[in-house]
Amino acid sequence: MAKPNKVIITCAVTGAIHTPSMSPHLPITAQEIADAAIGAAEAGAAIVHLHARDPQNGKPDQRPEAFAPFLQVIKQRSDCVINITTGGSPTMQVAERVGPAHHFAPEVASLNMGSMNFGLYPMLNRFKEFKHDWELPYLEGSRDRIFRNTFADIEFILKTCADNGTRFEIECYDIGHLYTLAHFVERGLVKPPFFVQSVFGILGGIGPHPEDVLHMKRTADRLFGKDYRWSVLGAGRNQMQIAAQAAAMGGNVRVGLEDSLWIGAGKLAQSNAQQVRMARQIIEGLGLEIASPAEARDILQLKGADKVKF
Repeated sequence: MAKPNKVIITCAVTGAIHTPSMSPHLPITAQEIADAAIGAAEAGAAIVHLHARDPQNGKPDQRPEAFAPFLQVIKQRSDCVINITTGGSPTMQVAERVGPAHHFAPEVASLNMGSMNFGLYPMLNRFKEFKHDWELPYLEGSRDRIFRNTFADIEFILKTCADNGTRFEIECYDIGHLYTLAHFVERGLVKPPFFVQSVFGILGGIGPHPEDVLHMKRTADRLFGKDYRWSVLGAGRNQMQIAAQAAAMGGNVRVGLEDSLWIGAGKLAQSNAQQVRMARQIIEGLGLEIASPAEARDILQLKGADKVKF
């Protein structure tokens, strides 16, 4: 059972959604990603969710050798739980996306639960000038791009990582994704406790309305009962409002520059740690406590940092 009044904060420090020209504070190099993750952990994040980028142009990079430099630094300097993406970027194939999680056997890896339209192109209404030639076509291309996560893809990731002892941050962008998770649970490919990350506000997924949050929680409760731990992330300006609602409902929260570049209306966040501190303030203002890395490991029944391969 989850510890009462303990809320796990996950921080997704760079992601593959935003491009370098959007914010000077978006971590790009291995050193910047490591410093951002460690700063987020020091601010109260029990888990850090990690992507890698090309240090020259900031393009998403899913090669294991791109992850190695910052994974080692973070582990040396922090006790936080390290979560490696298998989502990578919507432009990547599944074999490429799963590579780092398979290679490094982290305590947690992300796992997307369905194919979807993933609309980034509305960002072009705000951002007009780009430093790198890949940024504009990457965003514009999302008008006609499907983020592929077929049943075969999901099964491939689960079976590729089956011997790692890795648990998954199961990312559900819509109600149907919860039913897809239930399908893999029924097949015995996912074991409880499930760490369900509900994602709100991505164009192509469920919206950010409070009723959407309630609907996602009610459906997960009905499908999984006490076998899951619920967390949320709100994209863009929805980040803190949805975090507050979920924490008040007994959920965990995810913040970070992957999900939102902002700390307030028209105000760029200067760091991932700044967002973690704001989320922590909300959580503690509700009379709750944040979970330490050790408590998060206990709540999610993780294998421990001594059993990873980095």
